[in-house]
Amino acid sequence: MVVNCEQVWREISNYLEDEIDPGLRTAMDDHIRGCKRCTAVLEGTRNVVQLYGDERMVEVPLGYSYRLRRRLEENMNPNRRTLFGWMVAAAAAILVAGGFEVARSSVFGRPEPRSEHAQVVSSVPPDLMVVVYPDGKTFHAPTCTYIHDKAHLEKLTARDALQQGYVPCTRCMKKYLTARLGPPGTPDTKSQRVV
Repeated sequence: MVVNCEQVWREISNYLEDEIDPGLRTAMDDHIRGCKRCTAVLEGTRNVVQLYGDERMVEVPLGYSYRLRRRLEENMNPNRRTLFGWMVAAAAAILVAGGFEVARSSVFGRPEPRSEHAQVVSSVPPDLMVVVYPDGKTFHAPTCTYIHDKAHLEKLTARDALQQGYVPCTRCMKKYLTARLGPPGTPDTKSQRVV
């Protein structure tokens, strides 16, 4: 039987504890005699096992770890330690400020519009009283002729309706929207029209 280095390394622990079959042991002995790397691995493993198994291991005196830590702290460069602390504080401040800026950004600051075709509208007076269906997408003037179920309407200001994601009804809010977008059918503003 012939073995290679990897097989020797895999079985080195069993070899040292004499827990392998005699044929494999003979093949490993032959290989180790001719291979310097495997001889080094065998000797190193044998040393570790002997040191670990030695009952005369030296115990560290009581309080040694405290004295060692204190000595290391005394020898550390205090300017470097202070500089590191300031760098960590500055990085944390930048992360906190960035978090606030992200929270204020338009993506997180406004609710998702309830209509896929909605655009932000600024021409509707914010204090105008409007009505909405709680599960609807648009807000209407209270006199809108396109409202069918008047029993389930809620009254809000236009500002509150926009903040909650409602968009204006283009039919009843025509006078406010036309002031911003132009008259219906104008070719250059047709793409901006709120639908």
